[in-house]
Amino acid sequence: MSATPSTLHVEVWRGGEHGDYQTFEVPRRANQTVLDVVTHIQKNLDPSLAYRYACRVGMCGSCAMQVNGVARWTCRTHVSKVSSGNRLQLAPLSNLPVIKDLVADMDAFFGKILAARGRFVGEHTRHEPMEQIAPESPGRKEADAGIECIGCAVCYSSCDVVSWRPEFLGPAALNRAWTLVNDERDVDGARRLAAVAGDAGCHSCHTQGSCTVRCPKGLTPTASIAGLKRLTAKAARRGELNVEVAP
Repeated sequence: MSATPSTLHVEVWRGGEHGDYQTFEVPRRANQTVLDVVTHIQKNLDPSLAYRYACRVGMCGSCAMQVNGVARWTCRTHVSKVSSGNRLQLAPLSNLPVIKDLVADMDAFFGKILAARGRFVGEHTRHEPMEQIAPESPGRKEADAGIECIGCAVCYSSCDVVSWRPEFLGPAALNRAWTLVNDERDVDGARRLAAVAGDAGCHSCHTQGSCTVRCPKGLTPTASIAGLKRLTAKAARRGELNVEVAP
């Protein structure tokens, strides 16, 4: 068995939308993550390198970037699993504007979650008893299946429909909408279905499944979007879908 190369040749995107790759030589180490590589470059080779990270343990999602053309969390991605020989290529998340180097502008991503009415709207106050939801209820099970999304935008960066149609709400926003329409405590369901039923909503999804394949949390946004398609179609058939109230 050949020995592990002692040096990694790392191509890193530098600049903004019209930047270029710069190559760095980084020592190869056992159990090295891609985030370890980026941190080594910033600390030891070029302190001007811009990138994001926070928790380093797969809880915040802020370290996501393109690794050899695939969107991933870099803190949980080991070099040994993704390097082609002794080479890595790192770039900011696709389908989002580039601020600088490995940092993408997330405004559009989070804005689409708001456009899909991805905020819980209740009718009770803190002074009322807490509502009891049976864990085994169908709606609760559907919500639980998608509730662990942390907004890392890996699915959004991996979505071909977003690449073709930048106005598409995207998998994360639609997955969030699905969890809320299944939450019986929420009272904004009709407006939420209207918000996701338009041309940029759930029916624009081609069901290619890239979001599900790439989700680091193991969620299935494809199934959530299919659920929204069913609900919006049923609401439209009953004459209950007023798309004009969508933002």
